[in-house]
Amino acid sequence: MLVSMKEMLADAKKNHYAIPAFDVSNYEMMKAVLETCEEEKSPALLMTLGCDTQGRNLQLISSMIRGASDYFKIPICLHMDHATDIEFIKYGCDNGYSSVMYDGSVLSFEENARNTAIVTEYAHKKGITVEAELGHVGNASVGSVSETGTDTDPGESLTVPEEVAKFVDLTDVDALAIAIGTSHGVYQKTPELRIDRLKEITAVCDRPMVLHGGSGTPNDQMQNAIHHGITKINIYSDVLYALNQGLKGTLNTMTNPSTWPFLVYEDAMKMMKEVVREKLHTFGSAGRL
Repeated sequence: MLVSMKEMLADAKKNHYAIPAFDVSNYEMMKAVLETCEEEKSPALLMTLGCDTQGRNLQLISSMIRGASDYFKIPICLHMDHATDIEFIKYGCDNGYSSVMYDGSVLSFEENARNTAIVTEYAHKKGITVEAELGHVGNASVGSVSETGTDTDPGESLTVPEEVAKFVDLTDVDALAIAIGTSHGVYQKTPELRIDRLKEITAVCDRPMVLHGGSGTPNDQMQNAIHHGITKINIYSDVLYALNQGLKGTLNTMTNPSTWPFLVYEDAMKMMKEVVREKLHTFGSAGRL
């Protein structure tokens, strides 16, 4: 069944675990996540990205996941990840999403808060959960070099605790993605999460905390972050790696170019499910149902 992210994260917050949120770009990724979550008795949090939802693709992928929610017995949330266009978010709210994210993290505090408030007002009327981001989790990998020639390890982009309570008050957002040292993509060096900053944020905010850039972050650091209030951790690159490695191994040894797709994806599905299963157990969401 399709549920809102708000009720999922409320239980995670109450019982001190986190739900891994998986971006899914196709049927196989969706199937790997849902089957594993059902096997492990975990709620399933599926997300979509803008690159996969242009034009009619949004309706296609949302219809696919909503249809799957009628077949699986676990609670499933369909979340729009990292959306920056308000009208597009409204379109998602009108086409089956149970949760959305407005990402105004590169904007000024005032503009981010103003736009987020517009989204929450629209979404809440439909019973839809809203996530926002304060501080900025960049796309450049930690340890790479930016155009300015400096290391892109997050510093000035970290969430400022003094701004958090004001932001929540202005926006009434349901969940807040914060920047405490992770980045999206593949890390060039091991990140160091600022747990001290996380403690300062949770001390002034009662909303569920979200961590982006979970792929590649060491398990002990993620578990420490969960212990101090993180309830949702986004995962994409780790599953993509499993998918692509599985396909590469199969395609490089395949002699029949007309091999059925379910056989072509067989190893990739096994590898993706291993990643999903490991995240469910590491974050503590396995066995919650």
